[in-house]
Amino acid sequence: MVGGGRGAFIGAVHRMAAVLDGQIELVCGAFSSDPEKSKLSGEDFFLPSNRVYDSYEEMIKTEKQLPLGERMDFVSIVTPNHVHYAPAKMALENGFHVVCDKPLCFNMEEAYELERIVAETGLIFALTHNYTGYPMVKQARVMVKNGDIGTIRKVIVEYPQGWLATKVEDAADQKQAAWRTDPTRSGIAGAMGDIGTHAENLAEYITGLKISEMCADISTFVEGRLLDDDGNVLLRFENGAKGILHASQISVGEENNLNIRIYGTKAGLQWFQQEPNTLYVKWIDRPMEILRTGVGNLYNESKAHTRIPGGHPEGYLEAFASIYRNFAFCVRARLEGTSVDPIFMDFPSVSDGVRGMNFIYKVIESGKSAQKWLNV
Repeated sequence: MVGGGRGAFIGAVHRMAAVLDGQIELVCGAFSSDPEKSKLSGEDFFLPSNRVYDSYEEMIKTEKQLPLGERMDFVSIVTPNHVHYAPAKMALENGFHVVCDKPLCFNMEEAYELERIVAETGLIFALTHNYTGYPMVKQARVMVKNGDIGTIRKVIVEYPQGWLATKVEDAADQKQAAWRTDPTRSGIAGAMGDIGTHAENLAEYITGLKISEMCADISTFVEGRLLDDDGNVLLRFENGAKGILHASQISVGEENNLNIRIYGTKAGLQWFQQEPNTLYVKWIDRPMEILRTGVGNLYNESKAHTRIPGGHPEGYLEAFASIYRNFAFCVRARLEGTSVDPIFMDFPSVSDGVRGMNFIYKVIESGKSAQKWLNV
């Protein structure tokens, strides 16, 4: 693991998700840019001192010298955006598979270079757009793919939060807010990079359609903030469908209300991340159906990502864990020279990360442009 030491939010999430299915063990790490903090974090995780490193460079070089079976098999990068590219590049160039937090990296140049290196090395790369791991998101995706809801005409995807409604990043104890609103660490975008990319990825993942054009209205409501904290985007998809994407971190009272509505010629689908075990199917010619995780005759893709009987809530950590488990199955198969059931080859890739970065750049460009409509 690179990053994720003491006081880090997302590092702990990655560790819990990785170990949930018993397929992954944390064996080493460079947990902070501060060597002492990295050492103390390693003690927290009960790692031997010789597997806790002062830097990711030291970790990758040293681990590469260890025998296969003893050295790490892959690197998980859980740092702020500006520290995604360098460790991912070095890990890939030294033969290690990579899991990376989203967005992919700091800028488009880095994104294209990582995509090139992954293609060149043939190594496995997963991006943790964790919302794609929910069983009912898998169900919705297969329903669309199989034509159950007909031809898609309209997509509405929203991700409102309210935690940045005031300038909390100025407080000493607001580490997460500080880096996410800092252009030197977050990149070109704030809310649209942090959560707008989740909405974009979810819309493309479920529908199987790529966004072809967009028109964005981007705002920074909190005085003195350097990056966007609210955005509204009109979308056009490659099949002619139209869409609306809204992402906001100043929507007072909202927690993590990611939700999506997809309307086809036969039915509509609706899913809420805060109630993830439920998928609403609204038919044109019969009453609405309410599908529940683990209940009834769902598609195999949904069943394969359901761990416990119906009525027992599965949530954020389990969805995150689905990405890690599927990635682990693919790495294990690569090591053992075996094959993987295609159901488990389903996780966001480096190319999804490039699309996400391109989305960020086009949204910000459109938001600043008088022309507005831009090709994606």
